[in-house]
Amino acid sequence: MLKLLIDTCVRLDLAKDHRQQVTLRYIEQLMDAGEIALVVPIQVVNEFTRNRDRIIKENQQSLSSVFKRVKDTIRRFGDEERRNNVLEQLDDVDHRLSTLSEAVIDSIEHIERLFEKVTPAEITDAVKLRATDRAMTKRAPFHRNKNSMGDALLIELFMEAVASRAKGEHFIFVTHNTQDFSSPSDLRQPHSDFTEIFAPEYTSYSTNLAEVLKGLAPDLLEEIKFELEFVMVSRSLNEIVAWENRLERQVWYNRHMVRREAIEDGRIRLIPREEFDSKNYDPTTIVDDIWEGALKAAAEVEAELEGDVGPWDDFEWGMVNGKLSALRWVLGDDWDMLDT
Repeated sequence: MLKLLIDTCVRLDLAKDHRQQVTLRYIEQLMDAGEIALVVPIQVVNEFTRNRDRIIKENQQSLSSVFKRVKDTIRRFGDEERRNNVLEQLDDVDHRLSTLSEAVIDSIEHIERLFEKVTPAEITDAVKLRATDRAMTKRAPFHRNKNSMGDALLIELFMEAVASRAKGEHFIFVTHNTQDFSSPSDLRQPHSDFTEIFAPEYTSYSTNLAEVLKGLAPDLLEEIKFELEFVMVSRSLNEIVAWENRLERQVWYNRHMVRREAIEDGRIRLIPREEFDSKNYDPTTIVDDIWEGALKAAAEVEAELEGDVGPWDDFEWGMVNGKLSALRWVLGDDWDMLDT
C-alpha cells in the first residue's frame, strides 16, 4: 500500500485551484479502495484550519478587486467603439468566477472530509527532540537561518511513520516547499540532510502530487474526470439578462392584450388627454395617445419576439412568470418581482 504524507502547502494549493477537485475526488476514491492511505500529522490539520478562512477571503477579494481595477481602466482609457463589448465580456467572466469562488469552499470542505477519514498523528517527545537537534546542528530545514520548527516536526513525523512500516508499504513525502525540503541543485530531489530518511527503497520524495497519483488507477481517474467535467456550465451574464428582457416583454405583452380585450368589450374606455385627472385616477380609463403608444410598442414586441407572445394556457403562463421571477432573483431582485 502507498502511504502519503501531504504537506500543508500542497493541501492549500489544492484548495485554491478549482481544477484540483479531480485530484481530491481521486484521492478519496483511492483511499476508499484501499490503494492509498494518508499520514496526517495533527500539525497539518491545525495549520490547514488556521489558513482556511484566509484562503477563502483572499480568493474572493482577489477576484473582485482585479476585475474592478480592469473595468475602471477600460472605462477610462478603452477605445470607445469597443469598450462596451469588452466590459460585457468582463461582466460575463466576473459572473462565472463567482462559481469558481464557491468551488474553493467546496475544495476546502473536501479536504476536511479527508482529514475525518484518518486519525491524526500526534507529535511525540521523540519527534520534538529530533526536530530540536536539527535546529541546533543547522540541518535542513534550518539551513536557511529561519525558524523552521514546523517543517522539522513534519519531516520527523514522516520518519516516525516510516519506522512503524508494515511489509509492502511504501511511504511518499509530498511537498511544494522546495526551499526548505529540496536539494538546491535539483528541486525534485530531497535536501542532502534528509538522505537517511529517503535512502530506503520504500520511501520517496515528491514535489508533484499528480505524478504520484496518476499511475495508480488510470481507469478510475478517467471516470472521475468525466463525472466532474460532465457538469452544467453556468449561463453567461449576458445570456441571463437577454432572457430576462425577453420574458419581461412577454409578460408585458400579455398584460397589454388583457387590457386590449377590456377596451374592446367596454370595461375600459379611451379618453382624450384633456379629460385625464391625475388627482382622481380612474383605472377604467386610458388616455388615447398613451394607448396609441402602447399599440405601437406591442407591434414592436411581436416583431422582436417573432410572434412568441402567446396566447398561453394557465400552466404556460405560470411558467413564463416563474422564469422571469427566478432570473430576476439571480440578478439581485426579490422573489416574485414581476413589474413591467
